[in-house]
Amino acid sequence: MVSPLNWLLGLFSLDIGIDLGTANTLVNVRNRGIVINEPSVVAIDKKSKRVLAIGSEAKEMVGRTPGNIVAIRPLRDGVISDFDVTEQMLHYFIHKVHDRMILRIPRPRVVVGIPSGVTEVEKRAVYDATISAGAREAYLIEEPMAAAIGAGLPVSDAQGSMIIDIGGGTTEVAVTSLGGIVVARSIRVAGDEMDEDIMNYARQKYNLLIGEQMAESVKIEAGSAYPLDEELMVVLRGRNLISGLPEAIDISSVELREALRNSVGIIIDTVRQAIDETPPELISDLMLHGIALAGGGALLKGLAQRLSEESKMRVYVADDPLSCVARGAGKVLENFDVLQPTLASMQRGSTRSEIRNLKSP
Repeated sequence: MVSPLNWLLGLFSLDIGIDLGTANTLVNVRNRGIVINEPSVVAIDKKSKRVLAIGSEAKEMVGRTPGNIVAIRPLRDGVISDFDVTEQMLHYFIHKVHDRMILRIPRPRVVVGIPSGVTEVEKRAVYDATISAGAREAYLIEEPMAAAIGAGLPVSDAQGSMIIDIGGGTTEVAVTSLGGIVVARSIRVAGDEMDEDIMNYARQKYNLLIGEQMAESVKIEAGSAYPLDEELMVVLRGRNLISGLPEAIDISSVELREALRNSVGIIIDTVRQAIDETPPELISDLMLHGIALAGGGALLKGLAQRLSEESKMRVYVADDPLSCVARGAGKVLENFDVLQPTLASMQRGSTRSEIRNLKSP
């Protein structure tokens, strides 16, 4: 039986779905769409541990801070690495949503996307951080399921659907049917690993030390997983490790493809393993309807074509792949009675000390 207070709050609720990503956090307000899309970065004073900036403002500080300020990402490989900082970041985003609205109803219901295969302690950490940040009720949904819902796949039907969600910290591959995940694979190789590959390539081949933001920008501009109709050239700027002086070099999309070969290969192998574990009846559905790509990694040039060639099935990029998880979480709130079975279960019992031990090294 719903209490009168909760019923009244539900009428005016600013219930929100959150894609708590390693690289970016997206917030979807029910019936309003995506209202926040900011980097999952927090700038902290080392001595006082005071939070100085969160989101876009903190991202601009990465690699540029003085000695007493550190810009950190409180999530690593899709899970919380620093509980207290994540709690403050969630608090900031939840309250920022309410500050933008004319009618401010506190303590919303919140659905948060989490990677598949996380531990119970990690689930409890996300749940507790969300409640502590101001949520009235908190629900967890596995990111591939949320991405599938956001991509418009018929997850509740007796039909097999496959989603490949390539985020910043994790790649999630899942086959869904009848509101559940039939096959799931999760690896900690995704956008961050690709950036690291480019940084290593520049260091080993050109003795050039580049930063994360430079690696990410050239990956977006000219990175690819399949030969392009017209190969591109970009400029890498960094510090020469031999002379110690600034240097800029031209690098081609062919070289970047070589740099990304290892990460892309691991993702392809993971997709093959998931297909190998999928029941034959669902394979026939996938052959008819294809495989959807979501997440920021879906935008890597030629990746859908490469995966299609390797899997012998049609692979396509979902509409607005970056926001699929957040949109899926929002759809769960809009159709809660129908989509409630897609939410992740969570056992009780994780202690507060276990959760607060989630500190970045």
